[in-house]
Amino acid sequence: MQRKVFRVSGTDRHKFLQGLLTNDVRKTDSGLVYAALLTPQGKYICDFFLSNDGESILLDLPQSDADAVVARLNMYRLRADVQIEATDLIVSTGRSDDTHLAPKGVLDDPRHEAMGWRLYSDTDQSIPVDWDDIRVTHCIPQHGIELTSDTFILEAGFDRLNGVDFKKGCYVGQEVTARMKHKTELRKGYMRVAITEHVDIGTPIVTNAGKETGTVFTQSNGFAIAYARFDRLEGTLTAGPAQITVPE
Repeated sequence: MQRKVFRVSGTDRHKFLQGLLTNDVRKTDSGLVYAALLTPQGKYICDFFLSNDGESILLDLPQSDADAVVARLNMYRLRADVQIEATDLIVSTGRSDDTHLAPKGVLDDPRHEAMGWRLYSDTDQSIPVDWDDIRVTHCIPQHGIELTSDTFILEAGFDRLNGVDFKKGCYVGQEVTARMKHKTELRKGYMRVAITEHVDIGTPIVTNAGKETGTVFTQSNGFAIAYARFDRLEGTLTAGPAQITVPE
């Protein structure tokens, strides 16, 4: 996915972002932070990676929605001493192993150790990786595929992916998110399922009684990320011509 990096500067930058995003911006002092911007109703708008370069905070977000999201952030700026400016920085990604060494200055992806590292620099230093396979293996949703405007972030596993802080205080959509965490039991969400053949993203999962119970998204090597009703995952499940099973 193409990314775009913005620089947030000004004396109020920490306070400004702290009141909007789901994670604690102060954590950027010790590494990369994963967070999301929500609607007041608690629905997903966009996810971010944030890093601190000392004088400013870098926002790494999907290029497809970057300008619209930054315009929304600017709506909240009011009289705060905050400036949000596009940069020419390139986002590189990769994983380190015996063959591929990480470039200098990389930051660990906070979602999961399998997601490797990210680097912000003037050149692309990415190492090719089958990210879809890794995302499916660890059920890590992606903007524009699993993560859409209908998504509640706890159903997408943001607590498991280190994308939300329940002790940081108020942010947009916090009340709904906190209520889902503390007062309800999730009945729907993203999960990893086995699938016998490839189907189109968005194919419904259907029970043997003919009821839709979920949707298939990213697929790789016989598995898929699916969004499903947990109480209907019994009996024979199909998605188009494919058979669906839930690994134990």
